[in-house]
Amino acid sequence: MPLLPPRFYAPLKGELAVLSLAAMGGALFALTGAEAAWLSGSMLAVAAFGLVRPLPGLRKGWFEATMLLSGALIGSAATPEAVGAVARYPASLAVLFLGLTAIIVATGAYLRYVGRWSWTDAILASAPGALTAVIAVAHAKGADIGRISVIQLFRILVLVAFLPGLMQYGGTSEILAIRPAAIVSSLPETLLVLGCGVIGAKIFALLRITAPTILGATIASAILHGTGLVEGNLPVLAQNAVLVMLGAVMGGRISTVKRSELLMLFPLALGGFVVSIGVAFAFAWPAALVAGVPYSTAMLAFAPGGLEAMAMLAFTLGLDPLYVGAHHLARFLGLGLAMPFLVGRRDPDRRA
Repeated sequence: MPLLPPRFYAPLKGELAVLSLAAMGGALFALTGAEAAWLSGSMLAVAAFGLVRPLPGLRKGWFEATMLLSGALIGSAATPEAVGAVARYPASLAVLFLGLTAIIVATGAYLRYVGRWSWTDAILASAPGALTAVIAVAHAKGADIGRISVIQLFRILVLVAFLPGLMQYGGTSEILAIRPAAIVSSLPETLLVLGCGVIGAKIFALLRITAPTILGATIASAILHGTGLVEGNLPVLAQNAVLVMLGAVMGGRISTVKRSELLMLFPLALGGFVVSIGVAFAFAWPAALVAGVPYSTAMLAFAPGGLEAMAMLAFTLGLDPLYVGAHHLARFLGLGLAMPFLVGRRDPDRRA
């Protein structure tokens, strides 16, 4: 007798096919020596295949497992030494919120006056990160979720796939110099981190906080590592598996967008990306100075991508994921709270 009902196993074949495709893309990128190969390669492989033939979506359980493991990896950067550096963040976070406002204004104005979008759609599409909150507000306001998603996902795709090379091309070669030590946690330590992560996720879910799984797992892992109760991380093979799952989840979202709409929006998405990344990197420079971190670390902390993608990218590049994660988490929560007020008084007239 099977342990689970047949309806659980029915979609499994398609899901394993998607994950296998993602793994092949990650492996191919890894063979080329590309940075963040397992994440960017898996994401691009699934996204590219999804444009040709629709792919089955991964069920919520896959996403939740990915967020749990991602949070465990991100939080592992909170060593006792790293926790002692948190005092330098406030000034940098202040610069972050100034930059966040500038990104929304500049990119929103571009979409409004070049793309002839309504202000509602333009603001929602220009918000860097917090995609779940953006889509929820777009649905409530009757905004065009399809084209907003294209702009948002294009920005994440380009950032994850090409930001590492851009950082190295710009002379930020120090990203390879500070990778964390390859210490593998024991099985009891790993189970403790994941168990506490599940508890943290349940608490945040009861409090109705957005993205409870990754937040709960990250905080639990950070506390355990920061207090010295746990040392080390998942084996490299397990880390790569997490990156593949994350890439599959991100790339799979592209398959829901119509190809004709995607092609039509490509020039506008490219222009919006240039505007947002230019503003973000401009504000990253003073933040790096006040925080005393390498410019490459500040670039990734200010890059207008998603919380989990950018923090995991920092982890794979050997940057300071605690600094990067703190900034993306602050932006994620700030946008989630502010977005309903930013568009609350606007009528989503898409032809305006």
